Amino acid sequence: MMTLSRSMLMILLCAALAALGVLYLDTARSIVAIWNSSETFAHGYIILPISLWLIWKRRDALRSTAPAPFWAALALLMVCGAGWLLAELADVQVVRQYAFVAMLPIAVLAICGYRMAALIAFPLVFLLLAVPFGEIFIAPLINLTADFTVWALQLTGIPVLRDGVNFTIPSGNWSVVEACSGVRYLISSFTLGCLYAYLTYRSTSRRLLFVALSILVPIVANGMRAYMIVMIGHLSGNTLAVGVDHLLYGWIFFAVVIFVMFWIGSFWREDGAAPSVAAQPQRTVAAPGAGRFAVAALAVMLCAGIWPSLAAHLERAAPDKPAVDLNGLQPAWAPAAAFAQWHPSFAPASAEVTRAVSNGSDNAAITVLYYRDRPQGAGLINSENRLLKAKELNWSAGLTAKRNVSVGPHTLVVRETQLRGAGGALLVWQWYWINDQFLENDYLGKVLQARGKLLLGSDDGAALFAYAPLGEKPDTARAVLGRFVNDNLPAIEATLSRNLRQAVR
Repeated sequence: MMTLSRSMLMILLCAALAALGVLYLDTARSIVAIWNSSETFAHGYIILPISLWLIWKRRDALRSTAPAPFWAALALLMVCGAGWLLAELADVQVVRQYAFVAMLPIAVLAICGYRMAALIAFPLVFLLLAVPFGEIFIAPLINLTADFTVWALQLTGIPVLRDGVNFTIPSGNWSVVEACSGVRYLISSFTLGCLYAYLTYRSTSRRLLFVALSILVPIVANGMRAYMIVMIGHLSGNTLAVGVDHLLYGWIFFAVVIFVMFWIGSFWREDGAAPSVAAQPQRTVAAPGAGRFAVAALAVMLCAGIWPSLAAHLERAAPDKPAVDLNGLQPAWAPAAAFAQWHPSFAPASAEVTRAVSNGSDNAAITVLYYRDRPQGAGLINSENRLLKAKELNWSAGLTAKRNVSVGPHTLVVRETQLRGAGGALLVWQWYWINDQFLENDYLGKVLQARGKLLLGSDDGAALFAYAPLGEKPDTARAVLGRFVNDNLPAIEATLSRNLRQAVR
């Protein structure tokens, strides 16, 4: 039996990791593309070098540990692969990315064994921070920042008139936009906090406590930053903290806050204490033969390679489908002139239709965007699909809430948003239709799309927007939309269902 050298183990491990990179090259490219396009996730470039440096620091302990393949890790690899496939079918980019990156430490575990993997557990898990995740927190952080700022202004004695994330004080109008959410500070603080906690502390409780602080501190600090920016603008007659200095001040303030947090954390540092493992002599365990590691590396490649192959097979096996036809969508109300120059900022649909209608004194409109077999990142549900463009100048979004609407014996759940623009104000109800089901939840929608793609070969779905003029009383607009939905939803549903039946024949 041929003995295993460390260099041979490294060759096998690198070959397996390189194979994962080739098999999931498109997913890896999507991660790098986001690093390039978003300053929020530009730190992703340094995650791998930091992980390699942390592993290098453990080189002496790794040399004294005998490797042994850990076959149970192959089951974890299969789970990640299955998760990647489902995310591929439902076009959930972040899940695809996490599944791929998680395969890398699992491959190390499978080939080198749990003893060696345990020594470098943190550097391996730290790789997950390379995945560009965090945009889901933008909306709640915006609301939280607006809540804090308005509360602090009122506490200061300044009167505030608030409309969603927009508010007015005597000296001017302010709005908490995406750049003010603090998500960049939060992600940066969390990443640095994890690294600092690992290098500075030994006890798990101290590490977890500091990581928790690295999440809490930037959220509170961002609220304070927003409040102080408004106060600086208010006290200076809106001559300071309203342009480039607005952002510059934010990063300077954040750097000071993080420095203070690390400085306080240094008082409880434990990095000088040696791990208590030298009390008992350890037995020297001989490594298995090289053949077992070669089999482990090959098994990793096979377990990971199944899923891209299956995804390609499902894509080739999908039958050709007819074009989507929404021309037959004729609401029960009479056609009317358009009353708003607004269109949702969604990816181009396979087909779309907008109808403005009237029922005597009631005016409403419906926009339907139908999606079928769209490219990745351009489907029905993705983070880029919004009611308004990221830097919309003509419209602003106010309050958003979930609302239950009675439609005959059933209940329709919609997402209600107030939009205000130069041409007036709108009350918008938004919901989805996916595989003959109406729903509002993005996550459930992705599950239904994955199930439809897997079982029916169809990811058909539509985004629906019903809207009406918003006057002084939102309940009046809600009543109009309620009547419109009750009168017209059956005709809309019939048109959507007809297209679905044609797609799954």
